[in-house]
Amino acid sequence: MTDSAVLSLAKELIGRPSVTPEDEGCQELMIERLEALGFNIERMVFEDTTNLWARRGTEGPLFAFAGHTDVVPAGPLEKWKTPPFEPTIVDGYLLGRGAADMKGSLAAMVVATERFIAENPDHNGSLAFLITSDEEGPFINGTTRVVDTLMARDEIIDMCIVGEPSSTDAVGDVVKNGRRGSLTGDVTFKGIQGHVAYPHLAKNPVHLALPALAELTSVQWDEGNAYFPPTSLQIPNVAAGTGASNVVPGEFHVQFNLRYSTELTAQDIETRTHAIFDAHGLDYDIKWTYNGLPFLTDAGSLLDAVVEAVDEVNSEKPQLLTTGGTSDGRFIAQMGGQVIELGPVNATIHKVNECVKIDDLEKLTDMYQKVLEKVLAK
Repeated sequence: MTDSAVLSLAKELIGRPSVTPEDEGCQELMIERLEALGFNIERMVFEDTTNLWARRGTEGPLFAFAGHTDVVPAGPLEKWKTPPFEPTIVDGYLLGRGAADMKGSLAAMVVATERFIAENPDHNGSLAFLITSDEEGPFINGTTRVVDTLMARDEIIDMCIVGEPSSTDAVGDVVKNGRRGSLTGDVTFKGIQGHVAYPHLAKNPVHLALPALAELTSVQWDEGNAYFPPTSLQIPNVAAGTGASNVVPGEFHVQFNLRYSTELTAQDIETRTHAIFDAHGLDYDIKWTYNGLPFLTDAGSLLDAVVEAVDEVNSEKPQLLTTGGTSDGRFIAQMGGQVIELGPVNATIHKVNECVKIDDLEKLTDMYQKVLEKVLAK
């Protein structure tokens, strides 16, 4: 049996070992298809990262598909049922690294666009693709720099679907209409190193900091809202001491991360954290890393179109959630437009034997096409 258009393209993309930040020609495969549809192509290469901005049309509204061609490493090859970069069909599933995250989505986007333009060659507004090879890595030279470039020339995305694997049990059962913010604090509490037998001559920063950390971890930052759970704080890393049992450490290093809702700002978190540490009289230095601001699309034509499209394909409306980690949607949301994440089931992403159900790829293609018809068709 001949592969469908979306399955064929997904297999081509998976067959290229594009481990971050490599693209391995994946974007060129997409460019060949998009150029044939009349897209204007811009290759934006920043340092080690390959990015693509492709646009068809010059008028508004500007709708964009966003995604990434890079994948995480395959991991232990002996644990894969089939070679990770040799796409293989097993029991109705397409196996291979990137099948779900997110080369299957990229294939669905391209094929949906081809079908939509074939039926709507003179569609309203503009249609674009924003694709990077640095989503799974440090995300320094990828989508964020493309967004900066576009904003500098007042080219603003009004509506965007990010093809991240948002679904839980079946494609389209969950749509991400926002994401929590992520803020990391790296703090060094200072003391005086000394011998444990002479504690009066030392100052143990671990002992001094623990009450403050206990208070910090018990703070109720907010109660969340209709779309976001309450803000949470976790301490993933701590370090102190020389390794010797008879030395009081001179410094205590603690890293903590907050996933926060739209009820808070990063400045709120910083102010309250400093107040706790200062109230305990601690001597400390802290470095803040802004991993992403929270964003939410709680209304609008794109959200309506996505919900309707999923309902038409699945005969059931999707659940709207903001759970999970961050995505490149956080950068695109800075433009002020509507941002939605809709993609395959995420059960196998980043795992060995990553896979996507072939029927889900077909359904996802239909969903994407229906969204385009609802927001851009005349």
